[in-house]
Amino acid sequence: MKFPYPFRRTRVKICGFTHPDDALTAVRLGADAIGLVFYPPSPRHLDIDTARKIVSALPPFATAVGLFVDEDEVVVREILEKVRIDLIQFHGEESPDYCRRFGKPYIKAVRMRSETDLATVVDTYSDAAGFLLDAWHPDAKGGTGHCFDWDLIPKECRQSVILAGGLTSDNVGEALRTVGPYAVDVSSGVEAGKGIKDAGKMAAFLKQVHEYDHRANID
Repeated sequence: MKFPYPFRRTRVKICGFTHPDDALTAVRLGADAIGLVFYPPSPRHLDIDTARKIVSALPPFATAVGLFVDEDEVVVREILEKVRIDLIQFHGEESPDYCRRFGKPYIKAVRMRSETDLATVVDTYSDAAGFLLDAWHPDAKGGTGHCFDWDLIPKECRQSVILAGGLTSDNVGEALRTVGPYAVDVSSGVEAGKGIKDAGKMAAFLKQVHEYDHRANID
């Protein structure tokens, strides 16, 4: 058995909630963070009142992540004033200067394709709390349910990676063994419908993550 430190625990963010009960269930099942989508074209888009209800339902130590895509600064500030957001996820083409304006820790999403130079992105957004890697799609800014080629992720970047893109309970174990990211992010892979989370799918996803961590810590 390995010495117990460093102990591996993969963090889990579940994104795209539209109902308070679903978010509370996710946290009770073991999710570390819940994602709130403030991107009007998305079917998981929230208004401020709904977002406040979801955040109010969360127990202590659950992280609320607000997702924005190339949003007007005034709109972002209004939402941050009215909704308790702990961490911002910028999922568009936001500049480093823009990301730093709001006085909140942030993660930068990167839509991966063969020409993506992730090392340069990491250097450019040097103060980001982490980098969420998602599948590239010409018409969508995430939530596509598609994977990307995990071999595109440089080994030296993997511990700062939040891996997203088409993850489900069927493939998250393989993803963890292949990439070994800091965290994983799932949305459509645990849904009964757009924005409607399935408790059984969330439980199955988290079970796979916890089993991977358990094996990693005893091998």
